[in-house]
Amino acid sequence: MLNFVVVFVGGGIGAAIRYWMDGAVQRWTGSTFPYGTFVINSLGCLMIGILMTTLEERFLVNPSLRIFLTIGILGGFTTFSTFSYETIEMMRSAEYYFAAVNVSLTVFTCLAATYVGTIIGKVF
Repeated sequence: MLNFVVVFVGGGIGAAIRYWMDGAVQRWTGSTFPYGTFVINSLGCLMIGILMTTLEERFLVNPSLRIFLTIGILGGFTTFSTFSYETIEMMRSAEYYFAAVNVSLTVFTCLAATYVGTIIGKVF
């Protein structure tokens, strides 16, 4: 039951941060391209790489803390479902080039960010 509460609270925190950051990035770029989602997914991948490596390989912590940070906060923060929907909407609008760029850039960047995060996690 504790882990359920931990995920619930963390997810709310992550979702609130995502909402704020998405709006901030979109206002900053002034673009219709979903840069906010891209930044959030990339940052979330970097953070999960750092956290999982740090918390599992370098510092053994209470499993509830790991669950709070990764499944809770990062689960609420990252937006893969939003990414998928925005990509489908681009395809429905015949913006195939932008849909392909969004998929390619997001997948490559998120995989690279997760990898870099695991390297950073080993340093801590």
